[in-house]
Amino acid sequence: MLTQKSERFLNNSEFKESLFYAREALKLSISLNDDYFKSISYKIIASNYEELSEYEKSIANYNIALQYAEKIGNSDLLSRINNNIGNIYFFHKKEYEKALDLYDKSIFYGEQIQDTSRVAFANLNLAWAKFDIGQYDEGYKHLNYINKNIHYLNADAVPVVFMLNGMYNSYKGKVDIATSDFEKSIAEATRLKQDVDLSFAYLEYSMFLNKYGLYKSAFENLDQYRILRSKIYDQQKLKKALSEGLNFEIDEYKRALVQINQEKADQASKLKKSRITVYLFVAGIIGLLIILYSVYKNYLYKKKLNSELQIANSELKIAKDMAIEAAKVKTQFVSTISHELRTPLYGVVGLADMIMEEYKGSANSKHLNSLKFSAEYLLSLVNDILQINKIEENKLVLEKYCFNLVDQLETIKDSLSFISKFNKNNIVLDIAKDIPANLIGDKIRLCQILINLISNALKFTSNDEVLLKVSLDKKLGEVCFLKFEVIDHGIGIAKKNQEKIFDKFVQIERKNEDYQGTGLGLSIVKKLVNLFGSEIYIESEEHVGSTFTFTIPFDADQEKCKKMMEDEIIDHQTCKPLKILVVEDNKINQIVTCKTLRDKNHSCEVAESGSKALDLLESEHFDAILMDINMPVMDGYETSREIRKRGFKIPIIALTAYGRDEIIERVLASGMDDCLVKPFEAVTLFTIINRLVK
Repeated sequence: MLTQKSERFLNNSEFKESLFYAREALKLSISLNDDYFKSISYKIIASNYEELSEYEKSIANYNIALQYAEKIGNSDLLSRINNNIGNIYFFHKKEYEKALDLYDKSIFYGEQIQDTSRVAFANLNLAWAKFDIGQYDEGYKHLNYINKNIHYLNADAVPVVFMLNGMYNSYKGKVDIATSDFEKSIAEATRLKQDVDLSFAYLEYSMFLNKYGLYKSAFENLDQYRILRSKIYDQQKLKKALSEGLNFEIDEYKRALVQINQEKADQASKLKKSRITVYLFVAGIIGLLIILYSVYKNYLYKKKLNSELQIANSELKIAKDMAIEAAKVKTQFVSTISHELRTPLYGVVGLADMIMEEYKGSANSKHLNSLKFSAEYLLSLVNDILQINKIEENKLVLEKYCFNLVDQLETIKDSLSFISKFNKNNIVLDIAKDIPANLIGDKIRLCQILINLISNALKFTSNDEVLLKVSLDKKLGEVCFLKFEVIDHGIGIAKKNQEKIFDKFVQIERKNEDYQGTGLGLSIVKKLVNLFGSEIYIESEEHVGSTFTFTIPFDADQEKCKKMMEDEIIDHQTCKPLKILVVEDNKINQIVTCKTLRDKNHSCEVAESGSKALDLLESEHFDAILMDINMPVMDGYETSREIRKRGFKIPIIALTAYGRDEIIERVLASGMDDCLVKPFEAVTLFTIINRLVK
């Protein structure tokens, strides 16, 4: 093609030939009215002018190319052209702010089409630009990106990458590494016959050698630079190229002249039609008067209608206010119910654990295990209701944790072993080998999704296996899209019911012997998968089995993950036993909390009320306070405010059955330092205590 020939001549610094073929390509694209090739042709012509140091002409032609690229919405062309204009403004016109803005646009369009090669090339120019003005640390961010994505660049850009690494290592004083980088740049540019890049490599190497006193070698490399630049810009060659450029400008003037003549012809045609236009105008005025009369009559009718609508809107506003009030009542009801249920559950679960620990022989007791399982199931039911309420109110947000996928899935498998043994099933994990070991994302929500799906599969499958298959669907940069499949060979779901199962409180064809759940599990799963920006799909056949599939993106940047893990390392052991004040009015909760503390060699005192707590603080020293929120007479908030008013700086941790996000602002405002929801893991309690005490 003409444009390809033109670009080949341009790459070989044969400007006359390049301009000739670009002109021919432009003529053809104009005759075919092809905006894409118009943009390409103007871009090549602009590149020739840039090489010939005709920067104003170059920018003018780049801008025409940019107009055609914007017209067809071609992000690839927009990225390349913005990058080239940025080079002119930076390296030749020294308008740095404008240049950096153009480079950013180039990266934006490259990312828009997910073209890593285009983004990498723009970063290359940004790094070079920053180095050129001495901003080496800023430029290194872009160089680091290039080094990681060098395989996306064309081979002819590799010499420049080596040269930039040499410039940065020279700045850092790494003489040997910089020398190696410059020599690689020269060797690679020589091999590829890239005279322009080779000349820049000689120039930068010369400056590097001169900086370290190697004047002879510096002069030799500078001489090589001059020889190459003379070869590239041979005067005879430039004259021919400029004459070809003049021919192009003549073509442009001719096209402009044709356009002017066409516009004149159009104007003459319009004048001939002007008389008809006058007649039509008069007829239009008459028609407009008729329309105005009609509009006036409509106005009177709408005025009456608007009066009726205002009354209706007032009624709707009243209904809306009532609905908002009802929603508040619902939220308060759910919060209150959760508190009332969680408080005794804390005692039941805690006492069951204490009995099993103190009386080792009772660990295998069916009755005790049933008691604990029933309490945990009731807690799960409460949490399901709260979970669905939070999601519907958009209060749930994804967290970021660094976690090991294999370890996490093995933990899920172990936690569901009781359910799997009940129906004589086996859980099988099939994890693809190409998935990175550590990932960054919300592991808690992922586990919640998988536990719901796998437990459902186990409940409706007997004497078989449930397969959890995880594969790498695709990878974009450092982001891995993992495909999860939960496969069972159970009773299956009829086609007509497959959409219903994700609705709240729906249980399809339930039998008396089936597991009795809330009907919220799959509804929560669907909403959590949506929260990850994905969808869940089901394939199922009655008496054959079901497959649930969804895909979730996780950050797989191992360096970032390593740093997060280092930040998360917490010493859960205190240097000495602590004395802790437990402010709690519930007798059972007093027993459970104190037993948990004493098992870790801490001592504790119990205050049944806020006033008793204040008396104890006046007479004894404590390292921390565990404060129940809901107490009669003086609640936890009031007690904490009074403690702070008296000047005590002791860490105070709220223990509550309310949801953390419901009360955390009020907790902190009252002077408490943190909040823990009952029932809680002992390790979580001691982590908070250690952090606050230290």
